[in-house]
Parts: sequence; C-alpha cells; structure tokens
Amino acid sequence: MPEPITVVMVGAGGGSVLLEIARRQFRIFKEMIDLLGAGVCLLVFAPVMLLCAILIKVSDPSGPVLYEQVRVGLNGQLFTIYKLRTMYMDAEKHGRAIRAGEDDPRVIPVCRWMRRGHLDELPQLINILRGEMSLVGPRPERPELFEDLSRALPKFERRLAVKPGLTGLAQIYNGYDTDIDSVRRKLDYDLAYIDRMSLGLDCKLLFATLSKFHDSGAR
Repeated sequence: MPEPITVVMVGAGGGSVLLEIARRQFRIFKEMIDLLGAGVCLLVFAPVMLLCAILIKVSDPSGPVLYEQVRVGLNGQLFTIYKLRTMYMDAEKHGRAIRAGEDDPRVIPVCRWMRRGHLDELPQLINILRGEMSLVGPRPERPELFEDLSRALPKFERRLAVKPGLTGLAQIYNGYDTDIDSVRRKLDYDLAYIDRMSLGLDCKLLFATLSKFHDSGAR
C-alpha cells in the first residue's frame, strides 16, 4: 500500500516531482558507480596501459604517450579528454578536425590493435575519476564539430543534459558516424538513453561493451 504522502502528491499532479526526485537519486548513485568502477578498471588495466605506453614511445619517440584534446561536456563545459596517442605527431597539422578513416595512414602501425580494442580510450578513466565523464553516456564532441552539428541538428544540444560517457547506447549500436545521417541516428540513440536512463540499462550497456574489446570495425 502506497504511503499517504505519495497518494497526495500523485493525486495533486506530483508524479513529475517524484520522478525528478527518483532521477536525482539515480544520478547520485550513478556517480558512485562511476567512481568505484573507474577506480577498479584503472587498477585492472594499468599493466595493459603501461604496455601500450611503451609501444607508443618506442614506435614514435618524438611525441608524448597521452593525447589531450578539448571536448564539450555536461551543460556545455569544456574539459580536456585523455587518450593514448595512436597517431603520428601532427596528424592534424592543418588545424582542422579530421575524423579517422578506414586504414588511416596517420595511425602508428603497432597501435592499430589498440584502436581495434578501444584500449586507447582507457585513460578516460581519469576523466571519470575527475567527475568530467561517466562510464555510460553520449560521447563528447570537439567544440568545432559540436557547433557544426548543433546547427545541422537542432536537438543535438540536448546531449549536454548528462555527462559524456566512455560507452553508451550509440557507441554500442550505431558505430562510427561518417555522414549526417549516421550522426542523426547517433543522436536518436543518445536522446533515447537520456530519456530511459536507469541502473539496468547502464549495466546492460557496460556488459555489451565487452564485445568492443575486439572491434573489427574500429578505425
């Protein structure tokens, strides 16, 4: 039997209030899972990251092991994302954003397996510990790409309502976006995730992410 206050609130149109309270509680719980999960994963994958770092430095000693890039996060706040550098230095020497293509010549040959396994994304566990990202959520875009896509797709800014994620609905089911139609599909997945956020969905997506450790379609 429901509590009297619940009956009164729902009867008075307070269902939306209860929903907002539930969502707020879930977000607090989600942040706890993010911190715990990122901490554990960082410890587990530390040897793998060290091996990757050594291979990168030996293959292209002219540059750093980590690649830093500005991305758009929660509520439009900019932050620096971290990745293992799998491309040669000056891969974007012309100063414009270039999406990775199939058999991209800018990729260091010994690092291709890191990209296939998405191991180059592991340093973003640091972003999660810093509170800038979540384990699950929409992928963060670069500011220049975000501006272009926001003009082309009016609902694109809704993705900023939640923290960007290491994995997510679009990452699992949409794959790489190569044109405006694929970006539109990605947006549909991202908005569907935002509307349906739950512990069960997050667990399902985290489990599905395991298959991405050998992603033949990765670039």
